[in-house]
Amino acid sequence: MLRSLLHLLGIYKLYEKWLYSQVKHKPIPQHVALILDGNRRWALKKKLPPWFGHKEGAKKLKEALKWLLDLGVHTVTIYALSTENLKRSREELKELFKVFEKHLKEALEDPVLDKYEVRFKAIGKLDLLPQGIQELLKKLEEKTSSYNKRFLNVAVAYGGRCEIIEAVRKITRDVLEGKISPERINEKLFEKYLFTAHLPNPSPDLIIRTSGEERLSNFLIWQSAYSEFCFLDTYWPEFRRIDLLRAVRTYQQRQRRFGR
Repeated sequence: MLRSLLHLLGIYKLYEKWLYSQVKHKPIPQHVALILDGNRRWALKKKLPPWFGHKEGAKKLKEALKWLLDLGVHTVTIYALSTENLKRSREELKELFKVFEKHLKEALEDPVLDKYEVRFKAIGKLDLLPQGIQELLKKLEEKTSSYNKRFLNVAVAYGGRCEIIEAVRKITRDVLEGKISPERINEKLFEKYLFTAHLPNPSPDLIIRTSGEERLSNFLIWQSAYSEFCFLDTYWPEFRRIDLLRAVRTYQQRQRRFGR
């Protein structure tokens, strides 16, 4: 009720403009990762089936991506579906994959990725997804493969531990085949075997998680070693540009030491 009243009075718009003026001339995080949490709880709060939350969450993601690109963020990584999420009910997953299919098809026609020259990449155990979803992800990757100005990564059927294990397996094979020696293995080399190896900056400067939970939930375990975190109480479908600008302002107020 209060939020609606403030919108009617134009208070939010004024506050949003003021926040933007606060952050635009300071260093913008070049890699922002988003944990889209709270879709199901948002739906349950409204006494709706959980997939209604996924539908609203997908709409919000389209808005948020444009906010981030307009702000000058170079790389965006989205935690859309974890390997643990694949254990949910068959009915919910069926509806969730319908949402994925709808928005991937729209993304293939949407000029926003072309306008900002964004390279799209899906990261995770993609073979666990329905064949139709895999094909749409591949088409979107191929459509944007020539771009290197901005990067959008969608972590789907993704788990941070799984990513590290996969990297270890690949390194082990290369050692056994004589392609590399054990002495050459260091952090820089290891990163080339991760799902994020295609990125010029694989480590997020800022990770934002909605819904009030304060944990990574198996997301970018390696890459987040020195990331700044911002946890928000709002559910993802209710995420506003104000929330993003506040998170960026919080990031700008911190002094990053990288362990030094």
